[in-house]
Amino acid sequence: MKQRRFWRQPLAVMAAMALFFMLSYYKDNKYYTPPPYGRSGVIDLNETDLARRDPIFLIDGWLLTDGRVTDKPTYIGEFSNLQRRDLRVSPHGQARYQLTLRYDGAGRIVSVDFPQLYSAYTVLLDGIPLAQGTGSGRITFLLTAGDHTLVVETFSSIGYYSGMYFPPALGTPETFFQIDSTRHFIHAIAFLIPLALAVFTLFLWWTGGKLAHWFVVLCCSYALYMARFFALPITQYWFLMQSLALYCLCFCIVQLTVLAANAVHSRAWRRIRAVLLALPVILTALSLLIPVLTWAVFVHGRLTDLYYVATFCAAAVFSARSVTAQGWESRYTLVGCTVFGAGLLANLLFSNRFEPIRFLWQFEWCGLLLVLLFGAMMVSRSRRILMENELLTNHLEEQVKKRTQEVTQLLEERKAFFSDMAHDLKAPVFATQSFIEAIRKSGVGVDSELQGYLDQAEAKQWEMARRLQGLSTINALDRIEEKRVPVSVQEMLSEIYATHSGEAEVQSVYLVVEPPETDAFLMAQPEKLNILFENLIYNALRATPRNGSITISASAKADQIRITVSDTGCGIPEEELPLVFRRFYVGANNRDTGTGLGLYIVQGIVTDMGGTIEVHSTVGRGTQFILKIPQYSP
Repeated sequence: MKQRRFWRQPLAVMAAMALFFMLSYYKDNKYYTPPPYGRSGVIDLNETDLARRDPIFLIDGWLLTDGRVTDKPTYIGEFSNLQRRDLRVSPHGQARYQLTLRYDGAGRIVSVDFPQLYSAYTVLLDGIPLAQGTGSGRITFLLTAGDHTLVVETFSSIGYYSGMYFPPALGTPETFFQIDSTRHFIHAIAFLIPLALAVFTLFLWWTGGKLAHWFVVLCCSYALYMARFFALPITQYWFLMQSLALYCLCFCIVQLTVLAANAVHSRAWRRIRAVLLALPVILTALSLLIPVLTWAVFVHGRLTDLYYVATFCAAAVFSARSVTAQGWESRYTLVGCTVFGAGLLANLLFSNRFEPIRFLWQFEWCGLLLVLLFGAMMVSRSRRILMENELLTNHLEEQVKKRTQEVTQLLEERKAFFSDMAHDLKAPVFATQSFIEAIRKSGVGVDSELQGYLDQAEAKQWEMARRLQGLSTINALDRIEEKRVPVSVQEMLSEIYATHSGEAEVQSVYLVVEPPETDAFLMAQPEKLNILFENLIYNALRATPRNGSITISASAKADQIRITVSDTGCGIPEEELPLVFRRFYVGANNRDTGTGLGLYIVQGIVTDMGGTIEVHSTVGRGTQFILKIPQYSP
């Protein structure tokens, strides 16, 4: 049932396009206009004919003269070239078209428009040359009562067409102004919309995948084909560029259909693609050989029709495959295939019987509709991707929130575990120390061997006590949950001096504070800052002898604050410098008093603020700790 509903849409589109094509055939067709019509080299005109809304299309009544015939009656569009289906003669050469304008009425300024002359031409009126060139042309003159001989002389040597293939039009300048305004507007829209869609899709070039790539090529191919309606500096081989643009357009339609059906790597597509790529190469070669091989233009026409049919069949096959797979793009590709087929059918049915007055050819309408259709598919695809990304983002946010809650709970449990463990172990550790001291004091049965065991037990007991003290310190640090606030470096150094100057003075150590010339700020938790500098200063006091000095200086450069804590103490051996920030590491100078956590905690606080810490030391000359912390700009 679902697949049945899929097929209703293409049928509705086909019916709508058939109605539209019939409407354009009867309302916008040069070959379906009222008289006057030419006959036997003469067309009769009057003032009423010139006053109507549409121009008079000079289709019938022309007399053709070329290398094989003289004054042969013909209508414009009957033959696409001078070969006239005789494959033994060349399709190119010289030709002369003559039509007598027999006018009955008052003199009036009129124009004759010659669209898309694929030959070099000269237009003469009553034997006087009025225009010459290559491509489209127009002459304007005073039409007076009587007979006027209009002659078009052409010469061609390349291309599919020769002579005059598109009917000229005669009317007033006002009539042509209105027609040109409408035509240029419609063609500009048909040219600019694909370019705008291509530019929009370029933003998806890296993320849109192959669908975006081929859609850009589709838009550019259609825009290049429609560029023939503009006054561009083109060469005589422009017809070849237009054909290649049309071939590329058809191939892009099939490629997009294949991508939508997810059949890019299928064996069937590899074979079909080889054929669809080979035919344009053959057609291009035949185009260049037309002046040499008389039959090349006929074969080229048949192979071109075959190429269009082959691309339509390929698009139809993969559209049906997309429907079977129930892909989300299937509704677009199915409608696109229907539009493609409608354009192909119209091109075959209305050949030499339709030429638009103001608007577009049927297959040009189909091309524009296909660009808009695949553009809608790209928009729908982008919207679907955005929705999927939004759902994925929401899911990830939920997962991150859940994991964060789990990690937070785990950290809280860890804190509680270590706190309880430190509390519970304090009693047996201190009890052990008491037993060791009691044995030492009693002296009962204590010989040298037992004394050695007691020394080892006491050392292990002291190590355990030190570890417990470290756990308590870390737990106390973890319980600090105050928010980060901007801290003035000048005020911070003043507080440090006020807090620790007394302790330094008692130990006969000079404490010197050098604040920055210009105040700076850093984002931090004040309580942790106090712990940070307390550890650095206490370490410096233990290492610095009497009459030594401890200097704390700060400077602000760019986005960074540099704080240096230096002393004139005993220094740290070079081999110990890489280890001083390691947890529970105690240097040789602090075996009896150190816990191995002070500098570890300092490094953790600095890192938490987004900064770094370095240490430089020379034995006997002192130690220098350098903190680099990001500066906060209020």
